[in-house]
Amino acid sequence: MNQAGLLSVLLLFGLAEGQEPKPTPYPEMAPAEQYRIADAQDEIALARSAAPSSISADAEVLVLGRHGYETAVKGKNGYVCFVERSWDAGFDDREFWNPKRRGPACLNPAAVRSVLPQYLRRTEWALAGISRAEMITKASAAVASGGFSTPEPGSVSYMLSKQGYLGDEAAGPWLPHLMFFVPHGTSAAWGAGLEGSPMLAAEGRPFELTIVLIPVRRWSDGSPAPAPASEHHHSP
Repeated sequence: MNQAGLLSVLLLFGLAEGQEPKPTPYPEMAPAEQYRIADAQDEIALARSAAPSSISADAEVLVLGRHGYETAVKGKNGYVCFVERSWDAGFDDREFWNPKRRGPACLNPAAVRSVLPQYLRRTEWALAGISRAEMITKASAAVASGGFSTPEPGSVSYMLSKQGYLGDEAAGPWLPHLMFFVPHGTSAAWGAGLEGSPMLAAEGRPFELTIVLIPVRRWSDGSPAPAPASEHHHSP
């Protein structure tokens, strides 16, 4: 992946640091209905597309309700699948309020216990009309008080759906990938961002989730993913 491609990916996930912010086309939250999917069965199917059926078929599935995520299907294997909305991105993401974003994700049990509560709480804040600035204050306080916990070892999210829309930069699902949630300050231990490394990462703010992101070769349905145009070369 070349430097321009890498920057687009980091901006897509709200992970780029030290970049001059561009004016956002989404300065505030749109009407809440624009973030919802009209048919719950469509949302369930989209959520399940995040992972192979060997995982998602027995997972719990959440759908977006009027006040937050609600359980639509009970699970058996400890995984939880849902469709992320724009406010699950980094707080500095210029598409933080983009109502078109749909990010199918399946979290494993470790991530369900330690990461999912943050997604659920942010969603409740958004649907309650809380501003991004207020969310930042609340998230920082929750981490400081222990209300938001450090990701458990092995916390991972499958994002292998070819049906999502991860923002206007990607204009679609981008690439199938795995997201590993790690404690703040530890992504360098994974080799993320080094020359030739397949891993991407950024620390973000100390109270935000740190993600090590790894593109993979196939979508959840087994079909091959497009290959990056060129290798990423690290600039010191």
